Amino acid sequence: QVQLVESGGGLVQAGGSLRLSCAASGRTFSRNAMGWFRQAPGKERESVAAINWSGGSTYYADSVKGRFIISRDNAKNTVYLQMNRLNSEDTAVYYCAADTRPFLSVPGSGNNDYDYWGQGTQVTVSS
Repeated sequence: QVQLVESGGGLVQAGGSLRLSCAASGRTFSRNAMGWFRQAPGKERESVAAINWSGGSTYYADSVKGRFIISRDNAKNTVYLQMNRLNSEDTAVYYCAADTRPFLSVPGSGNNDYDYWGQGTQVTVSS
């Protein structure tokens, strides 16, 4: 059974940082793109960042460019999201996702690009 388990969410003051982790089990995703998405109350789920299988290509939403960094450790089957200079607009449930298409040079940034999803971790930024 494939599982993606996010951790690292919580409450942080504006301007602070958090590091999210997503540990995959049940199969390896070392050949697959991984992504982070978020959904704020009353809003649609949106892409935040994505990384290709090797880590050599990344995508960031304009709203997080320069503040968030996505990375991965294929040996640990884990992907990370370092979030810096957080603000209230970053408050949301953050989801990890995995694409089953192997060896894509460019990671997808759409919800439909991903096949496996975690249950999410809450990030709340207080102003």
